[in-house]
Amino acid sequence: MTDSKYFTTTKKGEIFELKAELNSDKKEKKKEAVKKVIASMTVGKDVSALFPDVVNCMQTDNLELKKLVYLYLMNYAKSQPDMAIMAVNTFVKDCEDPNPLIRALAVRTMGCIRVDKITEYLCEPLRKCLKDEDPYVRKTAAVCVAKLHDINAQLVEDQGFLDTLKDLISDSNPMVVANAVAALSEIAESHPSSNLLDLNPQSINKLLTALNECTEWGQIFILDCLANYTPKDDREAQSICERVTPRLSHANSAVVLSAVKVLMKFMEMLSKDLDYYGTLLKKLAPPLVTLLSAEPELQYVALRNINLIVQKRPEILKHEMKVFFVKYNDPIYVKLEKLDIMIRLASQANIAQVLAELKEYATEVDVDFVRKAVRAIGRCAIKVEQSAERCVSTLLDLIQTKVNYVVQEAIVVIKDIFRKYPNKYESVIATLCENLDSLDEPEARAAMIWIVGEYAERIDNADELLESFLEGFHDESTQVQLQLLTAIVKLFLKKPTETQELVQQVLSLATQDSDNPDLRDRGYIYWRLLSTDPVAAKEVVLAEKPLISEETDLIEPTLLDELICYIGTLASVYHKPPSAFVEGGRGVVHKSLPPRTASSESTESPEAVPTGAPSAEQPDVIPPQGDLLGDLLNLDLGPPVSGPPLAAPSVQMGAVDLLGGGLDSLMGDESEGIGGTNFTAPPAAAVPANLGAPIGGGLSDLFDLTSGVGTLSGSYVAPKAVWLPAMKAKGLEISGTFTRQVGSISMDLQLTNKALQVMTDFAIQFNRNSFGLAPAAPLQVHAPLSPNQTVEISLPLNTVGSVMKMEPLNNLQVAVKNNIDVFYFSTLYPLHILFVEDGKMDRQMFLATWKDIPNENETQYQIRDCPLSAEAVSSRLQSSNIFTVAKRNVEGQDMLYQSLKLTNGIWVLAELRIQPGSPNLMLSLKCRAPEVSQHVYQAYETILKN
Repeated sequence: MTDSKYFTTTKKGEIFELKAELNSDKKEKKKEAVKKVIASMTVGKDVSALFPDVVNCMQTDNLELKKLVYLYLMNYAKSQPDMAIMAVNTFVKDCEDPNPLIRALAVRTMGCIRVDKITEYLCEPLRKCLKDEDPYVRKTAAVCVAKLHDINAQLVEDQGFLDTLKDLISDSNPMVVANAVAALSEIAESHPSSNLLDLNPQSINKLLTALNECTEWGQIFILDCLANYTPKDDREAQSICERVTPRLSHANSAVVLSAVKVLMKFMEMLSKDLDYYGTLLKKLAPPLVTLLSAEPELQYVALRNINLIVQKRPEILKHEMKVFFVKYNDPIYVKLEKLDIMIRLASQANIAQVLAELKEYATEVDVDFVRKAVRAIGRCAIKVEQSAERCVSTLLDLIQTKVNYVVQEAIVVIKDIFRKYPNKYESVIATLCENLDSLDEPEARAAMIWIVGEYAERIDNADELLESFLEGFHDESTQVQLQLLTAIVKLFLKKPTETQELVQQVLSLATQDSDNPDLRDRGYIYWRLLSTDPVAAKEVVLAEKPLISEETDLIEPTLLDELICYIGTLASVYHKPPSAFVEGGRGVVHKSLPPRTASSESTESPEAVPTGAPSAEQPDVIPPQGDLLGDLLNLDLGPPVSGPPLAAPSVQMGAVDLLGGGLDSLMGDESEGIGGTNFTAPPAAAVPANLGAPIGGGLSDLFDLTSGVGTLSGSYVAPKAVWLPAMKAKGLEISGTFTRQVGSISMDLQLTNKALQVMTDFAIQFNRNSFGLAPAAPLQVHAPLSPNQTVEISLPLNTVGSVMKMEPLNNLQVAVKNNIDVFYFSTLYPLHILFVEDGKMDRQMFLATWKDIPNENETQYQIRDCPLSAEAVSSRLQSSNIFTVAKRNVEGQDMLYQSLKLTNGIWVLAELRIQPGSPNLMLSLKCRAPEVSQHVYQAYETILKN
């Protein structure tokens, strides 16, 4: 009798009977009892009360009984950790059993018991098993290290198991190598920063040797590991490809896809001129074709992967079109996927074949498939220009069939063909108009209305056709209503005398009788355009349209490159990166293809700041919407980052004098001019105290000019600029500027509501940025913002937020939320808002620091058209916390030596040369972080010219 009998019992009071049987002296009875316990456990009964009795059965030579007891232990050890410790001695003993199967079983079970107390006892047996003479025990122990690392990572590192695991990569047994690779990959995934799989040509060679001899799953682990390696040059990439290619003929589809992944990745490094490159392309096609003869589920996975491969390298399968032709008994999900690939592979060479096939599909019975086939004909017309005429006549034949859904799909794609090839196929419009009455789907109705409006001048009864749609205006979907509104306005602009009534009717329907805000807005815009400036209306509504692109559903190139690195995994089926569907950040590492070695592009360091005039080109500050969204939605809301991101200068004396003696006079006695030059320090009144400190000492202090806190003039404030236009933020317009007053930074905002609804619940957040700028308080808009209302707000900022170097350095990405949506924008803040009040350096320190900063960190700029005297320059800069340390006159030129300090502790030293009578100033800047200099120069220019 089979073991199914153990699952049929429904007796009450069973536990006591089992307890007695477990303690029986007869081995057979014991084994029967344990089987009953496991059966009860499997169907969900609680048999934890029998824990001590089952554990007593561990002391046995019977391998079957031992396996059953271990199974029970794994299940209940978590709920009974104290009892589980009783079993530890047996485990330790079993790890030294002469039978390798028992040794491996013991170490495997101990790894599966996820109880902290037991892990300490596991270390010694595991260490022995990792060095066991039997490969079966070693391969089991290798996996056990990964399990143990999951429970207690620190313990594994302290015990040196990771090093032992790395040694196993050089093991003589291929299965041990495969398991060691699998374990290290698993650990590395949960700790992306650790460089565990430190692959080098020697270890790669060992892996490739093991690849030929291990089981199929072992091969997959090794191939996945190879895919994470970046060869040092194209020769090494070719050598690896040659040794991986035989895996393409493996019977297991997972091995084939893993091999394809490695080859697709390393092909990036091979030059297209190589003979081997062409050979490899030819070798990749047959295994992919073979995958399509498997069962439908496997075919679907293969097709999703082929879809990615075809987008990356269509040349691999360009001659294999026939295998993607649909079979009558394919499930719908396979049919739709094949259709997609057929269109991607369509070219002038095979278009006749493809069209004949698609026309056949359009007469099938499966409605979804037919729709997709008709759309595919349209996509072929747009992709292969030479076939457009043939495609249009095929679509006309299909319209003649009068099958409702076929006609509707055909009209939708013909609209796209008109957009791609204007003034070519408009002769078919008459045929389309005949089928107007049969259209009942919004997309088809909208497409037909667009055609009538766009070509109204060629259709005699265009006004009647559009009027027929207008009768049931309120029952139409929004898509149709919007299209109808635009089409009638187009018609009016083309035939104004005949259609005045019609346009008034549609405008009143759209603006007065509709509650859809999009429709109302468009209606009002048209109404105002037509009533104020019909010429402008014509330019807007009848503007020339851009041609539509061939492939609208291609995956974006960087995402495609990432997905190629995930061939054969769930990401390649979803066509999404793992970060989009794996919960939590664990184990998700962004991968990308290696750079092409044949590329002739030279990569220049963006850090280099050229000496001389700055580039006139302003960097594009608004990053792609995807990047901005991703960054702002994953804002680091951790504790504030303390400490500056860049080191403050350490001062060393006695370095080389970079000004050839010019600065040495700073050290001299001011009462006597050195070398015939008069050297004077700025007047005491110009030296500020720390404006951030509280002003004490009564009124007399305020008027004591020598203390430096006379008039509290803040730094220069730029006029407000529009940061977020209303059209990009659903009616919310944000203008703003940055200010620094008495040591505090603020963002002065002006919010204007240009929408038709009230705005409330405002909030603001900054992305990480170069200087840690962050709101110091919430964004407070005290009353709801009504339509056409403007409110001014000053948002205090601090510099203790999260730090991340931005490009450009002063780029700030902002998210603003209200009751309508979240909106994103980028702006550049002027660097002088970060100049602190205690930025005046002591003169001795200035000289020593100037000498200490390397010569290559000095950058020179010219400030043009700034006809100011030295005193005016000094006082203007001082109001923005750029302090004059010393001043002297050399050969008629005024030389100002200045210092400033940024909020993160970076000092910038400056020498400013002013030639009386010349409108141009020469500025030399020295700083330990030279990437700051360009922005400091811009601050100088802004302050002095405003």
